[in-house]
Amino acid sequence: MSNKLVRVLLTVALIGGSLGYLFYTTLSKDTEYYKHVDEVMNRPKSWYGKRLQLHGFVVDKSILVNDKTLEYRFTLQNNGQVVTTAYRGVVPDTFKGGAEVVVTGRLDGGGFHAESMTAKCPSKYDPKVGNPAGVGKASGTSGGGE
Repeated sequence: MSNKLVRVLLTVALIGGSLGYLFYTTLSKDTEYYKHVDEVMNRPKSWYGKRLQLHGFVVDKSILVNDKTLEYRFTLQNNGQVVTTAYRGVVPDTFKGGAEVVVTGRLDGGGFHAESMTAKCPSKYDPKVGNPAGVGKASGTSGGGE
């Protein structure tokens, strides 16, 4: 092999190895799993310490709050599996018993420790019964021609 070919191959290998290492280290830190409560709680120890987005429903009357520290403790459930969840911070307006919630954080032997939370309230956005498309709703105008 010529000296020039060896240099090109070494350069390509060095650049390829550097990019591979960069992708590996970047992706491994920010990798996050999106799972439902029942998927995680079937084998909780295998999820300990991993970053998760955990999807479930708040069990009615399970919310405990410390108003001074904004610490919330509640139970999430899905398909009969439950997990105790802790969150500190301001909660969304739609956070209440029965709400569909996605929390981001880590699981350990003490439960799920959430760093962020998104609460959904699908019933708030469902169309009215009998008028599925919302056709003919009053919009504050006469509805007449232009």
